[in-house]
Amino acid sequence: MGNVRYFLGQVLYLYEWVIVIECILSWLRMTGSTVIEDVYQATNTLVEPVVGLFRRFIPPIMGMDFSPMVALLVIEVVRNLVY
Repeated sequence: MGNVRYFLGQVLYLYEWVIVIECILSWLRMTGSTVIEDVYQATNTLVEPVVGLFRRFIPPIMGMDFSPMVALLVIEVVRNLVY
């Protein structure tokens, strides 16, 4: 049971980093680089199902989308509960 909890915790930790990378790439994709755009599309495919849930309930505030931050907080709480 301990190995499963450890593995799940590590997967959630990795997923948190994918969300952070996706947020950074969303700013960098304005440079027009096709490599950045391709990586952004890949990370967005992974992140959007979870962040999209929060995006439905949290509107942008002054043009800023806070749903990734809320998703990170919720994932961190779940990760701490798993440990």
